Amino acid sequence: MVAQEFPDSLAVVLAGVQRMIRRRLREGFPAPPLRGAQIELLRLVAARPGIRVSDAAKELYLAGNSVSTLVNQLSRAGYLLRETDPDDRRSARLLPTPAAGARLSEWEIRRRALMREQVEHLSDEDRAALAAALPALRRLAENLHEGGAGGERAGGQRVEGT
Repeated sequence: MVAQEFPDSLAVVLAGVQRMIRRRLREGFPAPPLRGAQIELLRLVAARPGIRVSDAAKELYLAGNSVSTLVNQLSRAGYLLRETDPDDRRSARLLPTPAAGARLSEWEIRRRALMREQVEHLSDEDRAALAAALPALRRLAENLHEGGAGGERAGGQRVEGT
């Protein structure tokens, strides 16, 4: 593979794997499907209960009004609670509901089972190659999260499609 093609091929493969995981997990899931951004926000709020909407927007590299829209959708669905921040009455803090915890837990159980099943179908060599690639993929994820060079414009706005 030509060195210039590798980054593009990697991005396509990673996006395809993530897309297929989401599709397979949605099959037979009893609740209405959530979009990727909704799930990302739920995971963030579950990991950091009480996070402000503005901080969630920064963490997810989304515009504040986009996160507000997601919060409204997830609140109506019974997955998020929005409360006034006692330190800044103009800000809202986000809390997961028990329904959100149950949904995320079920999703995680199903994701783990799916991945175990699919990895078991790979050859020993493929499993070893994927295991060896994990540290590099983690560093790539950290670079993408920390450095704005590849996925952001000036001002912190996310570039469409990244």
